[in-house]
Amino acid sequence: MRLMTISAALALTLMSASYAAADPYVSPWAGVNFGSDIDKGRGAFGVRAGAMGAGAIGGEVNLGFSPSFFGTENDFGNNTVLDLMANVIVGIPIGGQHGPGFRPFAIAGLGLIRTQIDGGDIFNVSASNTDFAWNAGVGAMGYFNDHVGIRGDLTYLRNFNGDTIDTLDLGSLHYWRASLGVVFR
Repeated sequence: MRLMTISAALALTLMSASYAAADPYVSPWAGVNFGSDIDKGRGAFGVRAGAMGAGAIGGEVNLGFSPSFFGTENDFGNNTVLDLMANVIVGIPIGGQHGPGFRPFAIAGLGLIRTQIDGGDIFNVSASNTDFAWNAGVGAMGYFNDHVGIRGDLTYLRNFNGDTIDTLDLGSLHYWRASLGVVFR
């Protein structure tokens, strides 16, 4: 829990640095996780909040929740993955920062991934783990007017092995996420 608090504070600090530039946004999203050892796409949902600087650079916080990430509840018990990332976002506002427009972007950041498994029919174990993690991706935001648009992302998420990132030892939990959401600015 302490690691989640530290990550949230870091994310808010990054976000507040770019917030003064007056292009803040909130984007609830839904998506699908795939790749790695995930046989079938698993649903996910969450919310992003951030702000773009005067043009191209900004910061955002992404909170994602993936129920039944490792399999159905019957086979693997109640299992979830929760990710909290603080990202730097670099995007070009095509059409300006007001009114209709289009903004392709790239993101990269650090944060935490928490896995939780509670019992099940096949494996009767309970375990949870919180690891430092990183993510990187690309996407685009398209605005219909000054305040409402849509956002699509393709993001790669991966944990670091152990509790420190000093050795940059990549962990075994990694996956892709494709998401789509509404964006309010």
